[in-house]
Amino acid sequence: MTQSSLSTRDNPDVTVARDWVSTLAKYREPNQPRSWFELGATIVPFIALWALAWMSLSVSYWLAFAVSVLNAAFLLRLFAIQHDCGHGAFFTNRTVSDWVGRGLGVLTLTPYDVWRRTHSSHHNSSGNLDKRGMGDIHTLTVAEYRALTPKNRLLYRLYRHPITLFGFGPGYLFLFQNRLPLGLTHIPKFWVSAMVTNLAILAALGAVYYFGGLMPVLLIFLPSTLIAAAAGVWLFYVQHQFEETQWDPDQDWQLHEAALHGSSHYILPSVLQWFTANIGIHHVHHLYSRIPFYRLTEVLRDHDELANSNQMTIRESLANARLHLWDENHRRLLSFAEARALYG
Repeated sequence: MTQSSLSTRDNPDVTVARDWVSTLAKYREPNQPRSWFELGATIVPFIALWALAWMSLSVSYWLAFAVSVLNAAFLLRLFAIQHDCGHGAFFTNRTVSDWVGRGLGVLTLTPYDVWRRTHSSHHNSSGNLDKRGMGDIHTLTVAEYRALTPKNRLLYRLYRHPITLFGFGPGYLFLFQNRLPLGLTHIPKFWVSAMVTNLAILAALGAVYYFGGLMPVLLIFLPSTLIAAAAGVWLFYVQHQFEETQWDPDQDWQLHEAALHGSSHYILPSVLQWFTANIGIHHVHHLYSRIPFYRLTEVLRDHDELANSNQMTIRESLANARLHLWDENHRRLLSFAEARALYG
């Protein structure tokens, strides 16, 4: 993975991280027709595939299931558009962005206002060792892990296991955890966001059950939701969990340095890049979150330094799934085995 090519610690001639902000500002304005086109090009196929899967139930349950698996890709892209709405990047009008985001939140099972608040915390503290906990993959330092009791070490290892993170975890997160505004329960606005979204989801699923029975829920709704959720969690994981990521204590943490050096540039085939709405260009997104996803490729086209930094291939991302502990001494993410070999 290429990261050091942009490190100001090693190369004083490269652009300082915070200086990218003024450079990237010119890409922030969304193209309104393009935004509406991207939304339509995603939600229309999503609805059409839902209808096709429903009709397929009378032919073959397996066929309906297969169509719903395909539709998970469009659901994932709808979440990515909701994500841009949350950053105010998709439409020039903030009110339009918020209401489109709230509507998409019913489809993605994500209370929009709650998610927007927790995701903002993620952007404002990513890579800060003293501000972990909201909107992050839970990550311990080697020293913190070694200080745990055997029971808590086991719990952490279970949490970080791929079966938990990408198997059980996404379903729990989107089907159950998102039903409550956890971490924000003291603020009425977020209860309203969660409960109204829950009621809308319940009404939609009630209508599906009324007109189609249990099979559309089991063979269309659940597969597309769970697969999209797993893919979304995986993408979120690889965006910050890689060997040469960046974590610092609060006194040393710098927002733009963490954004640039602590976020990956995930190299994906064109079709996957489309379905993930360029979210793999994550280092640029963290540097300037107001850039619409469809303009992130413009940034890479115009700036070779950013195009060539933090690159991660799919093969490298799979290897990174075994990394679990931040080594503050060597400034890299380690596997449990590596930490044991270094520190006993």
